Amino acid sequence: MLRFLTAGESHGQALIGQIESFPAGLKISIDKINRQLTRRQGGFGRGGRMKIEHDRARILSGLRQGITLGSPIAIIIENRDWSNWKKLMDPIRPVSSRLNARQKRLANDTTRPRPGHADLSGAVKYDTRDLRNVLERASARETAARVACGAIAGQLLEYFDIRMVSHVLSIGRARMKRKKIAFDEIVSKADRSEVRCVDPAVSAEMKAEIKAARKNGDTLGGVFEVRISNLPIGLGSMAQWFTRLDGALAAAMMSIQSVKGVEIGDGFASAAKKGSAVHDALYYKPSGSVRSRGFYRRTNRAGGIEGGMTNGSELIIRAACKPIATLMKPLETVDVINKSAARAITERSDVCVVPAAAVVGEAMMAMVMASAFTDKFGNDSLADIEAAFEAYLKREF
Repeated sequence: MLRFLTAGESHGQALIGQIESFPAGLKISIDKINRQLTRRQGGFGRGGRMKIEHDRARILSGLRQGITLGSPIAIIIENRDWSNWKKLMDPIRPVSSRLNARQKRLANDTTRPRPGHADLSGAVKYDTRDLRNVLERASARETAARVACGAIAGQLLEYFDIRMVSHVLSIGRARMKRKKIAFDEIVSKADRSEVRCVDPAVSAEMKAEIKAARKNGDTLGGVFEVRISNLPIGLGSMAQWFTRLDGALAAAMMSIQSVKGVEIGDGFASAAKKGSAVHDALYYKPSGSVRSRGFYRRTNRAGGIEGGMTNGSELIIRAACKPIATLMKPLETVDVINKSAARAITERSDVCVVPAAAVVGEAMMAMVMASAFTDKFGNDSLADIEAAFEAYLKREF
């Protein structure tokens, strides 16, 4: 099974990604990986950390002369901010007594958990009163490693002409009112917008919302959408709960920091409609290319998945992000040492992460879909996958 793992702390030396069971024989572009990392760092509403970091991936193993070997792929992304945190975050040596004023504050200012963050739950779980032992790994900085891994998985899908794109539907009260947005329009327009919204007028409204939140020391959430086109029918399975593709996709999206809700296709809106207005009627086209002929639907309310499997339509998934928990005007909390009332800690942070979260959503989708694709067509070598895939597409049904 193709899977990935990440390691590293937000202010540690580096972030690490490792991909297992990736097929041999695929030429990997490091430029495409770095392009995705740059996209993740962008977006109106990002904080000062993005001015420090300039994420670039370095592949340590699993490739030779740019071609995958079939062995585990290891990726490293170095943290530029590490130089400012060595004394506090050294993995071996105790904290130095020679700290400057800022470092002393950071060392001592980690006992007041942020409401809505992993701080308190993690402290109780791992029996620590130093919240930095929790928040460093809980931080969304970890998603840089996810994006690097997802960029590699995306190149496998791209080889088989499977395309992916994301865009932002809402931030705060500003939202897209137009329901039908073509895939190619998202491709051409989303990355031109600082908030990754295809409508310039709505983009301006979103930026105004973010500016107002920043002025008030607050944060904002929103909704992003990820789409995948040109998928074959039959990825995933209905055989067991853990083989259902929609379950895997929902879990992947919910694992992204700040995501609190996921829907596929019409999702929650379907609950208020009758079945006749929800399900997509079937039609058949007897001729055309191997990918265009066969069964198809004129609508896509199911979002490309039925019974835990791809149905050949475009896969559409949306995720709702809550406002992040780090507030410049912090909420009331309780100090974990003396149990006194206090104000939550503040960390250098963002106002809105929705545009960046959309890029992370693409990466998570790529990993899940690449795993489902190789489960179906094999994962030893690219040539074997190609042969199995072409035979499947040509199979008469």
